[in-house]
Amino acid sequence: MAFEEVTVPARRFLLLVGLMALVFAMAAVAAPRQPIPAAKVDAQRAAAPGKDTAVFAGGCFWGTQAVFERVKGVLKTTVGYAGGSAATATYDQVVTETTGHAESVEVVYDPSKITYGQLLRVFFSVAHDPTELNRQGPDVGTSYRSAIFYTNAEQKRIADAYIAQLDAARVFPQRIVTEVTPLKGFYRGEEYHQDYALKNPDSGYIQICDLPKISALKQQFPELFVDYKGK
Repeated sequence: MAFEEVTVPARRFLLLVGLMALVFAMAAVAAPRQPIPAAKVDAQRAAAPGKDTAVFAGGCFWGTQAVFERVKGVLKTTVGYAGGSAATATYDQVVTETTGHAESVEVVYDPSKITYGQLLRVFFSVAHDPTELNRQGPDVGTSYRSAIFYTNAEQKRIADAYIAQLDAARVFPQRIVTEVTPLKGFYRGEEYHQDYALKNPDSGYIQICDLPKISALKQQFPELFVDYKGK
């Protein structure tokens, strides 16, 4: 999402698409092809329907949202910014890489249908590469960092334990660099960013960077996959 396709000359755009294809092909070789292990430390499934909130950052928020809005038990997703202040929570400011914000997704879910640990499993398995520091594929900068913004002590405990579990098992070829940090505020992103992947399936960026994530979710977690069509 580091460029706007409509403003890039055709030749340069094709070069960028080719570069992204190469980057993601290389990443696919290193990434696990089967679902990573489930979290050993997790919240208990709630006895009655309700609503909890999780906030994740894993590169461009278009793709992160495209994954989580297709997860069974997720009630709502919103793209936005976390890690900085309300005064700098706009796309034009965030892309300067001076705000402290990360492109993030707020996930509202029913804890009687899916646990926080299961959401983390999806996050680490198919939503992004947790071993890339301050980047995801072609997108470079701290706004594209891997981060878990926890809302309570239990989320922090589960996230810390899961990262330690995955690192100890050497699930990934490098150590996980995901930040686990308290959520100080989540700020909704601009309307044109909401459901961007769903509304722009023919975008070269979406086809190369995000549609493979949706396919991986369906392949690795068929029991959790829902065919999201929008609200």
